[in-house]
Amino acid sequence: MRTHNGDAARSFKGRGAGINPEGRFEQSRTDAVDDGWGTPSDSDGVAAASRITTQVTSEHAKSILSRNESPDIPFTLSINPYRGCEHGCIYCYARPSHAYLGLSPGLDFETRLFAKVNAAELLRDELARPGYRCQTIVLGANTDPYQPVEREYRITRALLDVMSACGQPVGIVTKNALVLRDLDLLAPMAARGLVRVYISVTTLDHEIARHLEPRASSPARRIEAIGELSAAGVPTGVMVAPVIPFLTDDAMEKVLEAAAAAGAGRAGYVLLRLPYEIKDLFNDWLQRHYPLKVAHVMSRLRQMRDGRENDSEFGSRMKGQGLFADLLARRFEAACARLALDRGRGELDTAQFRRPSKGGQLPLF
Repeated sequence: MRTHNGDAARSFKGRGAGINPEGRFEQSRTDAVDDGWGTPSDSDGVAAASRITTQVTSEHAKSILSRNESPDIPFTLSINPYRGCEHGCIYCYARPSHAYLGLSPGLDFETRLFAKVNAAELLRDELARPGYRCQTIVLGANTDPYQPVEREYRITRALLDVMSACGQPVGIVTKNALVLRDLDLLAPMAARGLVRVYISVTTLDHEIARHLEPRASSPARRIEAIGELSAAGVPTGVMVAPVIPFLTDDAMEKVLEAAAAAGAGRAGYVLLRLPYEIKDLFNDWLQRHYPLKVAHVMSRLRQMRDGRENDSEFGSRMKGQGLFADLLARRFEAACARLALDRGRGELDTAQFRRPSKGGQLPLF
């Protein structure tokens, strides 16, 4: 039996989660109890802050393209170069996926990562298949393709190399200015109509972001990244995501204004979602960092989720429903219209796609 003792909550420097609860597929759970002989956090399975390091396991994936059938998401194909994400965003809807690995959606998700080192090879094979029909592939639909470990593993860059060579269009979603490292690839691809980048900005408040997204780039740096991408000719948008009632919702217009001033041409937003284990992780985070706001945040969220803390229904799960959800949507639409954040809505170019040869063999025809 693997134990996490996840109920011993505390804050760890540079980490979003304060607990490491068992995933929903585990058959047993262990709770930490203070018996008076020592500090629970010193004796449980969660290491002290100074000892929590990121562990990366190289993984040879069997497949690389994920297919989406949700009508709420405007793309079908995506690639996630990494499992888990070091950014540590407490609200990340990808956290529950770590339970499939027998790991916790809590601290495990942001400290025990898996790098798909053969991703570029798998992509090349996938694009070479006779049945493949070119359409935009999105990087970052689940975990961030530019999280800190990308500096060393460079898997996202290898994927972009393949896409550039094949004329494969790509969309990128990230909250890390590390994306600027690949401008030498992105700018030429943008000139060919093959790439679009969305930068996720939740708030402009550095203090909130420091707790909410501890290892992501600062909000100011993300806005600067939008400016540098736009200046290089890369079509860039901003995602105000997630919108958290009573914590970040009042910053929506400010984020949109800053992004538009930097050169963003498109925008989107997503209301906070709390599926599966995220509900407990987020509640614990609120109790540790904003205890006086817990009741207000959760009450307003339930009002926007038809009385529930989470809504999994297509059509409402991203935006919410009810009076407050409608007001949020109107605020967003009004700001986008005022700031002209609806430019460049054309599709990326699929006509340039050229199927690569598989295994280095040249095609006969």
